[in-house]
Amino acid sequence: MDAQAQRWISTFLDAHAAEQGAARNTQLAYARDLRGFVDWAGAQGASFDTLSRADIEAYLVHCETQGLAKSTRARRLAAIRQLYRFAYAEGWRKDDPASRITGPGKSKKLPATLGHAEVDALLAAARLTGRSEAERARNLCLMELLYATGMRVTELVSLPVAAVRGDPKMVLVRGKGGKERMVPLSEPARRALQAWLAHWETTASALRAKRLPEPRYLFPSKGRDGHLSRVSFFLLLRDIATRAGLDPTRVSPHVLRHAFATHLLAGGADLRTIQTLLGHADVSTTEIYTHVLEERLKSLVLEHHPLAKE
Repeated sequence: MDAQAQRWISTFLDAHAAEQGAARNTQLAYARDLRGFVDWAGAQGASFDTLSRADIEAYLVHCETQGLAKSTRARRLAAIRQLYRFAYAEGWRKDDPASRITGPGKSKKLPATLGHAEVDALLAAARLTGRSEAERARNLCLMELLYATGMRVTELVSLPVAAVRGDPKMVLVRGKGGKERMVPLSEPARRALQAWLAHWETTASALRAKRLPEPRYLFPSKGRDGHLSRVSFFLLLRDIATRAGLDPTRVSPHVLRHAFATHLLAGGADLRTIQTLLGHADVSTTEIYTHVLEERLKSLVLEHHPLAKE
């Protein structure tokens, strides 16, 4: 990557983080997308600061021929648009070549989810997964909190212990862009949380006795971030799914988030409430869950209505 392109991207990402409070994962995704774009431009012998609209469209065609999903191509175009908008505002370019490019749009793929019995099997398996009583208590707490709140995996693993002390009925969650929201805890989640906090406090007391700082996070780790990583939790969830007798490829933290929303909607919750609990900025993002129920209702009619039978 040439020095000028690297400077553009670095300055843009710093400004984007400062002005919009972009989450670290979003920043990393934008950085990967933009560097991939710059590498492609370099391979074409094109200069990043002189690329035209036709060049950007050619890159999008290249992405499509590589078999990239619509959502991936839409995200890459969004990153390119924001970068060139920033370059135009800063006076680095006299035009914005990406402003009028139409994106591929997002696929209306229904989110994968799990049934009530499958979630119950996962929770039962979590109680048995772990090498010690403390690990099993932690694993059950992770699963109960995830299903009870619909938190994103990053929100869950990085939850500060200060947010859950004192047996709260509501938890303050810091989501994307630093936005905060309150989510209620179910009784099973509160019981699992208190059981895990007892083990957490034992560890913290031992650290204090050695004049060492206690963990800041509810699910601490010796890793760089100080808390359980997303990858570690993903692998743990695969083990729990296998023990529960489920196909581990069907189970992920995001699938449990979908299960939380779908089961709430099926139970009569309205979209605005689910939007708030999930931390969606726009209710249109939440509306996809109505399609999950539409499919369910359609199958019920086709299977049980007398006029639907031959």
